[in-house]
Amino acid sequence: MAQGVWTIAEQRDGEIRKITYEIISEGRRIADALGQDLTVVLLGSNIKDKAADLGQYGADRVLVADDVRLEPYTTDAYVSVISELVKANDPAVLLIGAAVQGKDLSARLSGSLGVGMAQDCTAFAVEDGNLVATRPIYAGKAYAKVTFENSWPQMATARPNVMTTNEPDTSKSAEVVDASFSLDDSALKTKVVDAIKDESGKVDLTEADKIVSGGRGMKGPENYKILEDLADLIGASVGASRSAVDAGWRQHTDQVGQTGKVVSPNLYIACGISGAIQHLAGMSTSKVIVAINKDEDAPIFQKADYGVVADLFDVVPALTEEVKKYL
Repeated sequence: MAQGVWTIAEQRDGEIRKITYEIISEGRRIADALGQDLTVVLLGSNIKDKAADLGQYGADRVLVADDVRLEPYTTDAYVSVISELVKANDPAVLLIGAAVQGKDLSARLSGSLGVGMAQDCTAFAVEDGNLVATRPIYAGKAYAKVTFENSWPQMATARPNVMTTNEPDTSKSAEVVDASFSLDDSALKTKVVDAIKDESGKVDLTEADKIVSGGRGMKGPENYKILEDLADLIGASVGASRSAVDAGWRQHTDQVGQTGKVVSPNLYIACGISGAIQHLAGMSTSKVIVAINKDEDAPIFQKADYGVVADLFDVVPALTEEVKKYL
């Protein structure tokens, strides 16, 4: 019988990503509800020294798959190793973060394991000993509760910045185990030749605690300077709507929405964004939404906690000045 809760850690260049702590924390809550242990799988090269600290967030055990072919991430290698470990250990639940890497990994992994998967979930519960996942549907207009019938492991991904992260308990550490696995070079169809890194120093939108976004109302790429100024002051990242990206004003990596990045910051400031359905699908789970738009009928106001009906070119610079005074 399937037993235990597993989560897959995400790391980049040897550094554990924020989403990892979120899914370990959620995995701990699920494991407690099931009365089972929590195992974290950590893959990479020379990564073992990062393993024990994961116990501070709730991991009972960390399975470390250490191999030079697992750094950097490739779908082929990760799916091969994780599939082998899952089939050998038969966990009841498998939880992955729905960041960019996790979305790529989870889709292929569910296919490899032959199990169903609930994608981009915003809440989990345990009912009658089984996992129940809540996920948005119809571009966030409704939420569905998903159960898993005769599918082991019960597999799901968690939306970043939604699950509550446990306060680290430095008195706890996890048991660290070297994973036993085989990795056939002939099965590795892809190779990372080069990685172009963002040197801006800004936090990726999917992990950002605060985001200031601009849309068609920005009127041009040069006007994003006022958003950058505000973002720098409050420690935020800058996003954009699809229309702004399509116009060439911002890079696609800045796009928030169903066809861009799904974000859930504590604060989302939407400037000159009307609130098309595909944009709302990407940011509607933000904790506090502030909308600034001249059109009082803009759909964004239906989702906003605070709305300012005014010209953003008057409001944003004034807001920036007030923040300077406050700080």
